[in-house]
Amino acid sequence: MRASRSTFPFPETRQTGVDHRWIRGLVTFIDDRLRRRHGVSEFTRSRDCIFRMQVVSAGDDLLLDDGTRVRPRSRIINLHLWNEQVPRMPRRGPTLAWARRMSRGLEVSLREMARLLAARRDLDNVVALRADMKFGSAEQSAQLARISGRYGFERVPTRAPRTLGEYLHRFGESVFISMLVLARNSAGFHVGGIWRDSTVVYLSRRELMRRYGPDTHSFD
Repeated sequence: MRASRSTFPFPETRQTGVDHRWIRGLVTFIDDRLRRRHGVSEFTRSRDCIFRMQVVSAGDDLLLDDGTRVRPRSRIINLHLWNEQVPRMPRRGPTLAWARRMSRGLEVSLREMARLLAARRDLDNVVALRADMKFGSAEQSAQLARISGRYGFERVPTRAPRTLGEYLHRFGESVFISMLVLARNSAGFHVGGIWRDSTVVYLSRRELMRRYGPDTHSFD
């Protein structure tokens, strides 16, 4: 599978149902190999950060709301979930305390990213951040797109696979995400949820620095 875009499986309840340890070991092995192969790495030592990064060419041609132009060869940063540091959801489902931890994790992650971009001259030509969030339904995707908008991200149109290779790649991503769900929450797995809707969101570098840059308010 080619990791050209980051994928965000929806945080689901963990530690319920059957313990599929062999599946967990397999998907962890695959995930580690994919990260090394495609240059997905940590960019901070903060224990609150929930993202890893991957510097890539955008492959897209679009104009963001603040006037930032993203061209196919523009350098951007794909955001990947740092699964080991994502707050674990309680067995009974999302709670207010869990939501607050996730919100803090998002803000800390974006502030750490802004700090990195301000310090790294080799990243001066990075124009935006991108995340490809994959969910079981279009309704869930739309809901998360609205939530991500609170942090400055904007949704961009995604096209359906045009070739057999693109279709198989999209299907492979969906299967792998479903394996992650099965490994961590077998009770929440169902065959009908294997094909997942894709929502791509962008955050321009300009907006990132305006909201989360070193000169803005930071956490204690």
